[in-house]
Amino acid sequence: METDLVKRRTSTEPALAPRDWLRIGQSLLKSGGLRALKLRSLASALGASTGSFYHHFKDFDHYQAALADYFADAQIDGLLARLSALPLTPPERIRAFADHVREHDLSQLALAMRAWAKSDPRAASAIRRHDEKVMAFLAAHLTAHGFTRAEAAMRAFALLAAGLGEVHPPEGMSRTSLRDGLLTLLCER
Repeated sequence: METDLVKRRTSTEPALAPRDWLRIGQSLLKSGGLRALKLRSLASALGASTGSFYHHFKDFDHYQAALADYFADAQIDGLLARLSALPLTPPERIRAFADHVREHDLSQLALAMRAWAKSDPRAASAIRRHDEKVMAFLAAHLTAHGFTRAEAAMRAFALLAAGLGEVHPPEGMSRTSLRDGLLTLLCER
């Protein structure tokens, strides 16, 4: 039986790239935590052999290092660059970032990365780099919107922390309403 993650590869499909292995690794990490991140699970989810993994990664340790780096560098750098290039006001860019995070369930990925970081210094370093980049992006746009650097830094931290929160909204309030309210509260003057 095939799941959403599993797809059978055919000879007419393009060869897998390292990014394919990293993305499926993130998906497994997000859904099942570090214990779900196994070579056989990765290969099965991609419809590939375990041997094809070694065309891209020396061993599983190097794969995990690449997975941490992908989260902290290529993935977030590309997203922030795309958002920064959009013809939007600073608060609209922050909302676009929040929308992307929600649509791609990146908060769950960040929480899984944080859990992994408790036992792996590579993941801990990746979390620090990721958070610094996100907070710099948020603070720069808040500053451009008229907040002082100190206000922008505090609001950026609050936005990041709120995005990682697992607290349920008050009864009668949807997560969407809460998210929109927090964005307005923290981004508008």
